[in-house]
Amino acid sequence: MSTAGRHGRARRACGRRALLRASAAAGGGLLVVCLGTLGRRLARAAPRPGPVPGDYDWEQHYWAFAVDTTRCIGCGSCMRACRAENQVPEGYFRTWVERYEIAEGGEVQVDVAAGREASFERDALPAGAARAKAFFVPKLCNHCERSVCSQVCPVGASYQTKDGVVLVDAERCVGCAYCVQACPYGTRFINPLTHTAEKCTLCYHRITRGLKPACVLVCPVRARLFGDLKNPRDPLRRILRQRRYTLLRPELGTHPKCYYLGLDLEVK
Repeated sequence: MSTAGRHGRARRACGRRALLRASAAAGGGLLVVCLGTLGRRLARAAPRPGPVPGDYDWEQHYWAFAVDTTRCIGCGSCMRACRAENQVPEGYFRTWVERYEIAEGGEVQVDVAAGREASFERDALPAGAARAKAFFVPKLCNHCERSVCSQVCPVGASYQTKDGVVLVDAERCVGCAYCVQACPYGTRFINPLTHTAEKCTLCYHRITRGLKPACVLVCPVRARLFGDLKNPRDPLRRILRQRRYTLLRPELGTHPKCYYLGLDLEVK
C-alpha cells in the first residue's frame, strides 16, 4: 500500500474513533444503535479470521475450552505464557487466575494473581480467620455462541469465526470500549498501545496450525483443556460427556464455550 493510502486509512480510522467517542460522551443512544446494527451486518458479511494457513478449513472445526478447577494449583504459568505469546502489555491480562479462600464462618475472599510473576498476596483472609477451604479458578474469554460483545460493536470489529472463536478485527476497531462494558465476564480491555479492544483469542494463530493455545501447552497439571467439538474422537468431547461441568452465568443466554469442571458454588 502507498504512503498516501496508509495515511488515508489512518485518517478514516481516526475519524471513526472520534465519532464513536463523541457519541459516547454525548449519550448518543440512537447513533450507537444504528451503528451497532451496521456493525453486525459488516461482521456477517465479511468476517476476517486474520492470518491463517491457506489449507486451514474453518468449516471442519468448532473449538471449545475447559478448565478443571480440581487440578489448578495457581502457579501462574498460563498467565506468563499468554503474556509472552501475545505481547500483552504490562498490567493487562487476556487470562487470569483467581484464588478463592473460604473461612470457617462462610466468608469468601477472592484475590487475583498479579504482577510479572502472576503471584498472589499472602494472607488474603482477615487476621485470625480459620480457612475452611481454598482453590483456584482460571478465567478467560468464554467465546460465547451468542456473544454480547459482537452484538454491541458499532463497526463490526468484534465477530465470531465459523469455527467458534470470538475475535477482534484491530483494523476495524475504533476503541469505543462498548464491548468492554458489555462483556458479562470482564474479559476485555483496551490496549493502551494500540487503543483497540483486546482479549483471549484461544491463540488463533496457533490452533489454526494444529498447535495448542500457549496456556494449555504450559499448564503443568493439565488444568486447561482445549479441543474440537466437531471431532468425535477429541478427548474434550469425551470429558464433557463423562464429567460434571458448569458454565459461568448461564442465565444470561450467551451460551459460553468455556466449560468448568468441578466448579464450587462460591464462584460467579
